Amino acid sequence: MAAEAKHQMSAERYEKLKEELEYLKTVRTKEVAEQLKEARSFGDLSENSEYDEAKTEQGKLYSKIAEYEELIKNAEIVENTNAVDHVGMGSKVTVLDVEFNEEVTYQLVGSQEVDPDKNLISNESPLGAGLLGHKVGQTVDVHAPDGIIQFKILKIEK
Repeated sequence: MAAEAKHQMSAERYEKLKEELEYLKTVRTKEVAEQLKEARSFGDLSENSEYDEAKTEQGKLYSKIAEYEELIKNAEIVENTNAVDHVGMGSKVTVLDVEFNEEVTYQLVGSQEVDPDKNLISNESPLGAGLLGHKVGQTVDVHAPDGIIQFKILKIEK
């Protein structure tokens, strides 16, 4: 059997996942069970849309529980770096896209915390991996699907 993939995340994300899992296993499981019980009371299950909806909801719930359990089981807690002399996990990095002359600030996070709308990028993404370990003033070549993109590191914050 192949080794399970590790899911890098901050300690905060790990705790949040555990809380969400506990909520799903206790509160949501009871709610869905109540929906099923109520739907069964309507009679003939072969033509009971409420029952079908409740069973679908139950399947989604069990799937989400299994997903969270797998994430927690294979979590790799990555500590944010306090260094500002080089890019590390948790760093906020202001870069200049050399081709378009545009400044953008990103924060490097674990793969479970990515949010492109908030410029939270994974350390495993081409840009995140390309920036790791580099310093202010350095120009980094990032191998993206569309080719090589150059970014100049302007500022690093913890």
